[in-house]
Amino acid sequence: MNFLLRKSGYLTLFAMIAVFAVIALRGPQGIPALMEKRREIRLLQEQNADLQKENERKRDRIVRLNESQAEQELEIRNRLKLLRKGETSFILPEPAPEQPKATP
Repeated sequence: MNFLLRKSGYLTLFAMIAVFAVIALRGPQGIPALMEKRREIRLLQEQNADLQKENERKRDRIVRLNESQAEQELEIRNRLKLLRKGETSFILPEPAPEQPKATP
């Protein structure tokens, strides 16, 4: 009898632990939340990598502008829309954005 009581006690304890584990894993702090956090971390890491690449491109551009007189002149001419004697500049209108057709 004592053996049967101890065995049923262990079984009850194991069942309670299993129920608690299922509730904890399926709850708001469980596996779905963990998967969402991992997805968010991956997204932020990708954004961080993109920003690092952009920073590196900007650093390279700054170095080129500091070292090259021709690069500086080209940048100044583009920003201020300056022309040299004998040059012609054509300013084209921007195309109008297409309007989506309404379907009846």
